Amino acid sequence: MYGREQVVDAIRKQLAAERDGQADGSAREDAVAARLRALVAPRLRRVINATGVILHTNLGRAPLARAALDALAVAGGYSNLELDLESGRRGERAALVSELLTALFGCDAALVVNNNAAAVLLALTGLSKGKEVIVSRGQLVEIGGSFRMPDVMRLSGARMVEVGTTNRTRASDYEQAITPRTAVLLRVHTSNFRVTGFTESAALADLSVISRRHGLLLIDDLGSGAAEPVGDEPTVAESLRHCDVVTFSGDKLLGGPQAGIVLGGGEKGVEAVRKMSRHPLARALRIDKLTLAALEATARLRLTGHADDLPVERMLHAPVEDVRRRAAMWSVKLAERGVETRLVEGSSAVGGGSLPEHAVATILLAIAGPASRLSSALRHGDPPVIARIEKDDCCLDPRTVLRGEDETLIDAVERAALTVRR
Repeated sequence: MYGREQVVDAIRKQLAAERDGQADGSAREDAVAARLRALVAPRLRRVINATGVILHTNLGRAPLARAALDALAVAGGYSNLELDLESGRRGERAALVSELLTALFGCDAALVVNNNAAAVLLALTGLSKGKEVIVSRGQLVEIGGSFRMPDVMRLSGARMVEVGTTNRTRASDYEQAITPRTAVLLRVHTSNFRVTGFTESAALADLSVISRRHGLLLIDDLGSGAAEPVGDEPTVAESLRHCDVVTFSGDKLLGGPQAGIVLGGGEKGVEAVRKMSRHPLARALRIDKLTLAALEATARLRLTGHADDLPVERMLHAPVEDVRRRAAMWSVKLAERGVETRLVEGSSAVGGGSLPEHAVATILLAIAGPASRLSSALRHGDPPVIARIEKDDCCLDPRTVLRGEDETLIDAVERAALTVRR
C-alpha cells in the first residue's frame, strides 16, 4: 500500500519521537500506520463557511455554481479546448470565453489569464515596457499576501510615475506628469480599503479626456469586477465607458473561478488586447482548461439571466428574514439534540478585498459554551466548520452556508458541543 521509502521514513520519525520523549513505544505499529495515513491524506478539504464572509480568501473566495461544477467534469476528459470542430483545424482556447465576455459586458475584446495581478502585469509589460505609467500615490495598494501593486508594476519593466498625495489626487496631477515617454494612465480601484475625510480622486471621465487628448492608453485595474451594482462598488460597464482596458478578478463579485479578465473597448482597447494576447508572457499566464470551463459556465449563467444560480449572488441578496428563518430552524433542531443556542442580529461581509465598508444585515446563531473551544472543535471536525467569535460567543452565519449543508452543519455542531462538555 505504501512504498518502502515512506514506511522506513515513518518508522524513523516514530523512533526519533520516542527518543525525544514526544511519544511512547507501547503502540508503535499503530503510530507508524497513523503517520502513513496522514502522509497521503488530502490536504485540500471541503469546509463549511459559517463565518459570514462571502468571498473568504482563505476559503477559496467565490464558491462555484452547479453549472460550473458540471463543466469541470467535461473539461476533465478530452475536449475541444484548442480544436475548431467546424474546420477540424487548431483553434484558440481564448475563443471559448471571449465572445461570451464581450457580449456580457458590451465591449469589443476580451482576454483571460490566471489572476488579476497577472492581467495587470501583462497589460503593463505588453503595452508600456520601458515607458512611463502614471498612477496616483493613493492607489499603490497591497493586494493581499504581502503583494504590493508597485512590485507588480516594477516587474513589467515600466517606469512608475507617482502623482498626487495619499489622500488627494486631481486630474491635473496626471496631466502635469505627462512626458513624451508616457504610455499609460493607470487607475487602481482601492477595493480593499477606503480613505475618508479630506480626500479627492480623479474621476475616470476626466482621465479619459486627458488620455485621449495626449494619445495615451487609460487602464483601469477594477479588482472586484462587479457585473451588477453592489453598494458603492463601480461596475465593469461604468469603467468600460471611459477606459481602453479594464482588468478584474473572476473569483470575486463575478462569482466564478480564479482568473484575471481583461476587457478592451474601442479601437485602442481592441488593439491593446490584441498586443497582450500575442505577447510571450500571455503563454505563461494563460488559464488551464478547468478554469476555462468554469468561467465559461459562469459567464453563460449571467448572460442568460440566471445569475441567481451563482452562490455569491444568492448570498449577497438573500433577505435577512430568509436568513432568520434558516437560523431559527437550526436552533430548533439543535435544541432537540440538547444544544443550547440563541439568535443574534449581526452583519455579514463581502470579503475578498471587496466593499470593505458594505455590511450586509444577517442573523447569527450563537452557541452556548466557551467560544474558543467550540470554534476549535468545529474547525477540527469532519467536515471542518469555520465559525466566528462575536462578543465572546461562537457564532454561525447562515448567509454563507451553502444549500444542502444544513444537516451536515447541525451534526457537526452537536459533535463539537459534546466534545467541549467532556
